[in-house]
Amino acid sequence: MKDQDMNKMTALITGGTKGIGYGIAEVLSAHGFRVAITGRDAETAADAAEKLSSKAPGKVIGIKADVRKSADMNAAVQETIDQFGSLDLVVANAGLGHFGGIEDITEEQWHQTIDTNLTGVFNTIKASLTPLKTSKGMIVTISSLAGTNFFAGGAAYNASKFGLTGFTQAVMLDLRKHGVRVSTIMPGSVTSHFAGHTPNPDDAWKIQPEDIGQMVLDLMHMDSRTLPSKIEVRPSMPPSK
Repeated sequence: MKDQDMNKMTALITGGTKGIGYGIAEVLSAHGFRVAITGRDAETAADAAEKLSSKAPGKVIGIKADVRKSADMNAAVQETIDQFGSLDLVVANAGLGHFGGIEDITEEQWHQTIDTNLTGVFNTIKASLTPLKTSKGMIVTISSLAGTNFFAGGAAYNASKFGLTGFTQAVMLDLRKHGVRVSTIMPGSVTSHFAGHTPNPDDAWKIQPEDIGQMVLDLMHMDSRTLPSKIEVRPSMPPSK
């Protein structure tokens, strides 16, 4: 698919106000996509959209939506279509992380993690099915290497990402008969605001958010006969000492 074709395409990215979601929006809008980003705060979403629009040819809008609420995602998809007329790509990116051993993780933290990282993706995809079937579009979920590699203190996060990886693979098989391609990207360490981290110069060795954006763009460029169902990606260098 050529870049000029991207000018006719619309992407919806959840959790697009910062971090990986913002990086994906930045790359897609720079290549002409019309982009809708969601965030739980209306002002933050609008500010991020305005910033993205100021430096790219693609139009970007911000939508207040909580992925944990199916009504919010139904409304976000409808607003995207009302603004742009179609939906060609959904990137289910919104996520959070609570970490701690099973003795320490709270019931509230467990539910926040599962409801955002797993149920939130379910809500996003369910809301998008009809327009994506119409456009023969694509879904990309953002999982994690934690979706295949478990670690101490990761009970809630591992459960959410293991579940997300399996959920995405099953959905891929459900939807390919409709011409909808589904893939998941599973990054290792990424420079982002994840789990309260503030990006800093020491993060230079990590994957950058725009690198994930380029992967999404590359997936869209691939011929529709191909379907990379799962992409694991790690930093090419170890942490600097």
